[in-house]
Amino acid sequence: MAEQNKSFQRSGGGMKRGMGRGMMPGEKPKDFKGSMGKLIRYMGNYWAAIIVVMIFAAVSTVFSVLGPKVMGKATTALADGLMSKITGTGGIDFSYIGKILLITLSLYVASAVFSFVQGWIMTAITQKTCYRMRKEISQKINRMPMKYFESRTYGEVLSRITNDVDTLGQSLNQSITQIITSTATMIGVLVMMLSISPLMTLIALVILPISVALISFVIKHSQKYFRQQQEYLGHINGQVEEVYGGHLVIQAYNKQEETIREFKDTNKVLYDSAWKSQFLSGMMMPIMTFVGNLGYAGVAISGGILAIRNVITIGDIQAFIQYVKSFTQPIQQIAQVANQLQSMTAASERVFAFLEEEEEDFQAKEDIDVSKIRGEVEFDHVHFGYNPDQIIIKDFSAKVKPGQKIAIVGPTGAGKTTMVKLLMRFYDVNEGRILVDGHDIRNYDRHELREAFGMVLQDTWLFKGTIMENIRYGRLDATDEEVIEAAKAAHAHHFIQTLPGGYQMELNEDASNVSQGQKQLLTIARAILADNKIMILDEATSSVDTRTEVRIQKAMDNLMEGRTSFIIAHRLSTIRNADLILVMKDGDIVEQGTHEELLARNGFYADLYNSQFEEAV
Repeated sequence: MAEQNKSFQRSGGGMKRGMGRGMMPGEKPKDFKGSMGKLIRYMGNYWAAIIVVMIFAAVSTVFSVLGPKVMGKATTALADGLMSKITGTGGIDFSYIGKILLITLSLYVASAVFSFVQGWIMTAITQKTCYRMRKEISQKINRMPMKYFESRTYGEVLSRITNDVDTLGQSLNQSITQIITSTATMIGVLVMMLSISPLMTLIALVILPISVALISFVIKHSQKYFRQQQEYLGHINGQVEEVYGGHLVIQAYNKQEETIREFKDTNKVLYDSAWKSQFLSGMMMPIMTFVGNLGYAGVAISGGILAIRNVITIGDIQAFIQYVKSFTQPIQQIAQVANQLQSMTAASERVFAFLEEEEEDFQAKEDIDVSKIRGEVEFDHVHFGYNPDQIIIKDFSAKVKPGQKIAIVGPTGAGKTTMVKLLMRFYDVNEGRILVDGHDIRNYDRHELREAFGMVLQDTWLFKGTIMENIRYGRLDATDEEVIEAAKAAHAHHFIQTLPGGYQMELNEDASNVSQGQKQLLTIARAILADNKIMILDEATSSVDTRTEVRIQKAMDNLMEGRTSFIIAHRLSTIRNADLILVMKDGDIVEQGTHEELLARNGFYADLYNSQFEEAV
């Protein structure tokens, strides 16, 4: 995350908040086998521990399954002793029953201990896996090319770290042990039931296909409602966030009724899908209870007949009834685990797809000391297009001397911001070269190259914290005095002192407790504190009033003395004192020179400059 923080402190920009779409219950992966294979290989370091978990889970289940059979002996001894006492031939052997109860207690305690240990180990494995995934995703983000983030929503990227990893962790922790214990329980219970009475086992097994059919029916019909519920829950969240953020606009345009109507329509679909999904899933337990009771009735009748014939004992009947109850439960658990496995595999598929995305090449091809960069920049016949078939920068050439103040102007879509992205190597040129101090920027290490740039954007980015902390983000080792000096240079010191708490005032999550202009001043102060070799200002003064703008211009002029600076501006009055103005149109430089020289030519720049005053009239 360190490089990501450096990127933030240089650019003053940050992620917009977005809500990632969570994993839907039972969402199926595109390649279950392949994704599961990747997950198994990813967890290769933990397989010894996973095998221990499997053994402990199986042993825990065995002890648990033995319990009812042993307890049945106590029931039989109690019944036989009671009959002997009634007939006067003997009494109840409490000593024997006590031993049986102690053995039973020991079995259940041992089962609980093994279950606890395997649960502790499995939780550790799961959390270590999730920790590693989040760490690798975070590191991956720093290596991803800009084009990836510009073609996707931030919420989609964030959902990998939050929803997908959480889904994977929860499912992984439950599914492995649940599959082992449920399978072991079914096998163990079946063996114990057969040891008591094959006939009663056959009767009990009749309920198995009925249970499976009913569970399958409920899952099949409830699944579509769960998916619809998850989808429209996302719609509701999105609408609430949008309406909350645009509340003033809605009020200004009197769109309250339309907004409420749209919310009601979405909420109605969510209501319908939610109650249907919950109703159908809620039916599972009553249905299974009913089927289980039928099984109990069959077992009780057949068991009674066999007990009368002295084929089995009363304790066997009691144990068998417990086994019947234990036999249906694993079936439900396996069905739920199968659903969890689908979600887990789909989540892992999305995480691995992200981790396998193409990365930027950060390798330096030359041994260049970035700390000695002077700021000489040359664009040498640059051609570029975000799509290679659609070139938008055509044969761009310009030379910038160290310490010069360069303004890039032109109409929207002319390619001004694109040139900055190429300069910082967020994208590589299709043809031509960009040179910094005579070296092709493709020969620099990307991280080191960007270390030389400071950037202030039109879109401000401030985090929740004090004003002092936000400015210090430009250089984390700066003293309080240096932070205050930077604020003074950005003409932010005066307004900061008027705020409650001054430099210790805490900004909220959206920094909405200061004005847009004040936020811009703080980001400029942060850039001043960073003190980079080359400065880039993309509409940096667009949110500042005219009087403050003049003061900021003077401060920036002093700051950029001896430093190369690039200024992208639509308000041409802000760049009149630039050393060189590059006028762009349709990806090409159509004019270049000083403000006075370009006005004297009465060309495209003069038209742009004069149009501002025509629009203002």
